[in-house]
Amino acid sequence: MQDQAFFKDVMGRIGCDLRRAEGLTFAVFQELRDRITPNEALHVAAQLPKRLKMMWMSLEHPDRKVRRVSGDQFIWEVRRMAGLTDDEEAERAVSAVFAGLQRLLSSPTGQEGEAWDVMSQLPKDLKKLWAQAQRQHQTVNPSGV
Repeated sequence: MQDQAFFKDVMGRIGCDLRRAEGLTFAVFQELRDRITPNEALHVAAQLPKRLKMMWMSLEHPDRKVRRVSGDQFIWEVRRMAGLTDDEEAERAVSAVFAGLQRLLSSPTGQEGEAWDVMSQLPKDLKKLWAQAQRQHQTVNPSGV
């Protein structure tokens, strides 16, 4: 899946335009990356197409510490960063980007390979959001993906 196909996937899952899909992806990527180790973040980046890799790594720094937060706090952080109006909208965005990222990581359930490595580093309630992302979007079959 290339960059544009990823954004179209997010657009289809959320029902937004391209610019919004890009902004939501950026917000979710930054928050998720900060919740896993820098080494694991590099493993994820290695599997992303160029533009998504740049987005994923844009605010990364080598001495970053892992930020442990609850699922609710994660949703709030995405909401704040993306300028969303409510937690429901932020949770839909998180779910859509998680599902798309899992597809990029070749994980149909979010629990295989590199996706499993990401999930294993998340706190319990954030793991639940990660694991539910594919199930919430099973009926979505965006074109070009």
